[in-house]
Amino acid sequence: MQSKKVLPIIAALGFIKLTIHWFGNQNYGFHRDELLHLSVSEHLAWGYFEFPPLIAWIGKLSCLLFDYSLMGMRLFPTLAGLGILILCCLMAKEMGGKNKAVFLAGICTLAFIPFFRNHLLFQPVAFDQFFWTLGFYLLIKFINTEKKEHLLLLGLVAGLGLLNKYTMLVWGFGIAIGLMFYERGRLYKSIWLYVSGVIAFLVFLPNLLWQIQHDMPFFLHMESLNQKQLSGIDPFEFGLAQLELPFTLVVSLIGLYGVIFTQHLKKYRSAGIAFLVIFATMWILKSKAYYFFAAYPVMFAAGAVQIEHWFQNRPKLNYVVAAVILLPIIPFVPEAIPILPIEKHIAYMDLEENEDGRVELTGDYADMFGWEEQVALVDSVYRSLSPQEQENAVIWAENYGEAGAIKILGDKYGLPDPISRHGSFWLWGYGNADAEVWISLGNEPEAVHHVFEEVELVKIITHKYAIGEENGIPLYICRKPKVVIPEWWQSYEEHVFD
Repeated sequence: MQSKKVLPIIAALGFIKLTIHWFGNQNYGFHRDELLHLSVSEHLAWGYFEFPPLIAWIGKLSCLLFDYSLMGMRLFPTLAGLGILILCCLMAKEMGGKNKAVFLAGICTLAFIPFFRNHLLFQPVAFDQFFWTLGFYLLIKFINTEKKEHLLLLGLVAGLGLLNKYTMLVWGFGIAIGLMFYERGRLYKSIWLYVSGVIAFLVFLPNLLWQIQHDMPFFLHMESLNQKQLSGIDPFEFGLAQLELPFTLVVSLIGLYGVIFTQHLKKYRSAGIAFLVIFATMWILKSKAYYFFAAYPVMFAAGAVQIEHWFQNRPKLNYVVAAVILLPIIPFVPEAIPILPIEKHIAYMDLEENEDGRVELTGDYADMFGWEEQVALVDSVYRSLSPQEQENAVIWAENYGEAGAIKILGDKYGLPDPISRHGSFWLWGYGNADAEVWISLGNEPEAVHHVFEEVELVKIITHKYAIGEENGIPLYICRKPKVVIPEWWQSYEEHVFD
C-alpha cells in the first residue's frame, strides 16, 4: 500500500523534470563534447584517450535510434537524470521514510541546479551520477535485506560505472571504507563481497587491457588535465563550491547527521562514512567540484527521512521545507539549461554586446554555437575543388570540437571524415598521406606553414555567440606537404592533449 502511495509523487516530480528538459534539450546546438562523444561512437573500441568506452556505445545506440538528432541524443542523459530522481525517492522509502520524505527527497534532486546542466549534455557525467546513485541504492537494499543478489549487482554496477568514468574508483574506495563500519566489518568475512569485487574487475578488464595496449593514455590525459585545469584550483575551491547551493547542502548534512548519530538511521552509517571518504579523497586529489555531485542523492534521501522524523507531529512543515528548497532556484533554471531562445536568454541574463559585436555567454552555452557555420564554410571550400581534388582532399581540424563538427554535422553535406591530432582523433590516423589538397580548419599559421609549402587563407571565421576559442579561427587551403605525413603524425603522440 505504501508503495502505491509514493508512485504518484515520484511520477509527478519526474514529469516536471522531463518537461523542463523537453524545452531545454532542443535549444541551441551540439556542445563540443557532444560532438566528440558522437564521433567516438563511429569508432567503437574498448577505450579512448579521454574516457572509457560506455559513452561511445550509448552514442551508437542514439545514432541507430535517432540518427544525429539533438533531442534524441540528449534523451539518454535526461533519462539517467530521471533515474537518479527515482532512485533518490526510493532510497528515502528504503530508509523508512513515508510520503513526505519521498516527496522531499525528490524535491532536493529536482532543486539541485547543477543536475539540469549535467543531465542535458551527452557526456559521461550524467551516467556517472546514475551509477553512483544506483550503487548507493543497492547498498541500502543489501543492508535492509542482506540478500547476496544486491551485493552481486553492486559489483556489476561498479564495473559498468568504471566503463563509463574512472571516478567510479573513488566511489568504490569510499564504499570499501564505509563497509568497515557496517556491523564492525563483518561483511569482509563474506565470500560474496569478494565475488562482487571480481565481477566489477571482470567487467572493467577489457578497458584496462586496452589502456595497457595503448601505453596507458589515462596518465597522459591526467597529466594534461592537471597542468591545464587541476593545478590551478585553489585548495579551498572544491569545498567552497559545495556551499553555492546552501538549502540542498543543509538537507544533505542533515542526512549525514542522521546516518551517523541517530538511532533510526544508524544502520546506514556505512553510506555516510563513504560520503565523507569520497569528499575527502576528491578534495585531496584537487578534483573538480562537480565530480562530487554524484554523491549527494543518497544524503538527500537520508536528510529527507530525518526531516520527516523531526516533523512527525507537524507534518505540514515538510512542505514548508520543500518550498524553501525549491522556490529560490527557479530564477536560476534558465542559466542552467537553455529553456529560452538565445535572444530571450540574453535579455533575461542582461547580457550586452561588446565592442566587437559579440555576446559573452557562459562556457557551456557558448560551446553550442558556431559549429554549423564552420561546417558550412568548409563545405563551400570543398565544393569549390575540382572532382579530382575532392577525391584526394583531406580536412584537417585543429581540435576535437572542430573535427567532431565536420564528422557529425558534415554528414548531411557528404563531407569526408576529418582528421585531427587532438585526443582520440589522433588514434584514427591521418587519412590520405598523398592528398593533393588539405583544408585546414582552426590550425594556427605556424602549424600549417610548418607542414605545407603552399598555404592560402580563405577566411577568418567569427561568430557572435561562439566561445572565444572558436572565434577568429582561420580556414586555409594547403598544398605540397614539406614533411613526411606518417612521421609528422606519429611524432605528435605525446602532445595529443596540447
